[in-house]
Amino acid sequence: MKFLFSFFLGFFFCFSYAQKQYPKDYFSPPLKIPIVFAGTFGELRSNHFHSGVDIKTQGKQGIPIYAPANGHVSRIKVSQYGFGKAIYLKHPNGYTTVYAHLKKYAPKIQKYVKRIQYQKEKYQTGNIFPKPEKFPVKKGDLIGYTGDTGSSGGPHLHYEIRNTQTEHIINPMHFGLNAADDKSPSIKKLIAYPLENNSRINNSALKTLISFKSIGENKFISESINASGTIGFGISVFDRLNGALNKNGIYSLEMKVNGSRVYYHDVETFSFAESKYINLLIDYQHYKTYKSRVQKTHKVAANRLNLYEDLVNNGKIKVENGASYNVKIIAKDFKHNTSSITIPVKGVESNLIFKQKDTTNYKITAKDFNKFNHKNVTIAFPKNTFYNDCFIDFSLENGIAKIHNPTVPLDKRYTLTFETSFLNENQKQHVYIANVTNSKYPRYTSTRKKINKVYTTTKVLGDYTLLFDKIKPTIQSYNFKDKQWISKNKTLRLKIKDSESGIKNYRATIDGNWVLMEYNHKKGILTYDFTDKKLVGSKHLFKLVVSDNVGNTKIFSATFFKKIN
Repeated sequence: MKFLFSFFLGFFFCFSYAQKQYPKDYFSPPLKIPIVFAGTFGELRSNHFHSGVDIKTQGKQGIPIYAPANGHVSRIKVSQYGFGKAIYLKHPNGYTTVYAHLKKYAPKIQKYVKRIQYQKEKYQTGNIFPKPEKFPVKKGDLIGYTGDTGSSGGPHLHYEIRNTQTEHIINPMHFGLNAADDKSPSIKKLIAYPLENNSRINNSALKTLISFKSIGENKFISESINASGTIGFGISVFDRLNGALNKNGIYSLEMKVNGSRVYYHDVETFSFAESKYINLLIDYQHYKTYKSRVQKTHKVAANRLNLYEDLVNNGKIKVENGASYNVKIIAKDFKHNTSSITIPVKGVESNLIFKQKDTTNYKITAKDFNKFNHKNVTIAFPKNTFYNDCFIDFSLENGIAKIHNPTVPLDKRYTLTFETSFLNENQKQHVYIANVTNSKYPRYTSTRKKINKVYTTTKVLGDYTLLFDKIKPTIQSYNFKDKQWISKNKTLRLKIKDSESGIKNYRATIDGNWVLMEYNHKKGILTYDFTDKKLVGSKHLFKLVVSDNVGNTKIFSATFFKKIN
């Protein structure tokens, strides 16, 4: 009896703690429209997990955002990329809520931010940390309006909940944020992996695409496979919610072998520091080759993610000759809608000769600093840039430095240096390093210059070369002309573009005074709002200076006339 009492007391304590950890009724939804997700928490993104939920805004901008609970504005940041216009609220219950891609802030906050922008004469503010008493908020107070700023793919609200002390991000659905969902995940691809030199799948040492068929009610069964040695699996899977066609992420992935769990992970919470290990959770080579993400149900040694539970041999299956295995992979969304695939495996010895490892002249010892030179190119890899020891390809052909291939993920940036002593001074002024892995679309990489050399740091392997940019950016006025009366205009709008190295910076003035122009980099549009400053007189000189990444500069000037209101 005493044992039973202790058991139930412990169970009740754990249950109560979970409820306190994620209070379901503390935060109200930040928008007063039906909640439909365009993106789910923990979704697989490029080099990171999605750190919040993306709430659809009916394809519109300017929908009011309300504080979900009492608190204060603890941080504000305006960026050209990333979160764009973002605001952070700190709440007394130990959590911080985050709102990104805003069009603008609530009036008092907007005025405060613009004052800082004008003081710094910069659109991007960096982090602003107002004192707690500066902007206190009560539940339901207006804090801003939804938008499409930063690296947004369209109008929506990115919403996060973080543990204030640890900065860990937590799935907002654990706090009661609800989106209708009665659809099960869709399993699209199954891959089997030989994980050791002597492992085989259907008498092959290569990873193998396995066919499967539906057996009803979101259940599938694969073809029977023969295997030997240590093997693993991976699936391509996505989830859809009600009211949207977006392909969202799943919540949990589980694998059982003969009824026993050997692998499990879910996206309840994670830290920003570990998000990069997504490249070890997925089949990175497959993703870079086919643009399809396959989640592995086995953990590799270098993976430091803390998402995993109940791992047995890290999800790797050791297949014995003559034995049979019933493998079941189970994918669930947050609402426990479930899809599963069963994989019959038979242990059959392979007669295939062991595969010899590929070698080159360039061996990477992951724990050491590695530096290689070839003709006028140097590559230098800090310690632990690679996750494993390996051999890489490195060559210089027709001026293109071929540095292995981009299907291998890196943990850190490496340095790529080109000697430029053979260039004349004019060429040195206009040279930059470009990634030309896709030869049709060369991409500028941040290039720094020293005497007789240029260098960049990057986490991407592939093909790089030197290119030259001698073309100035272009500037086109959108809603006004030189010497035009524009009394009815609420804004000045211009389009800027650079087809070579890309736009680096811009500066606009009216009558010699700096003015704030918001830059929509996705459309190349600069916009000045006349409500920012009261103009004196009716005749005004507008000037815009735009520079690209190698220093080519274009100047645009125009006179306009505007009545004083």
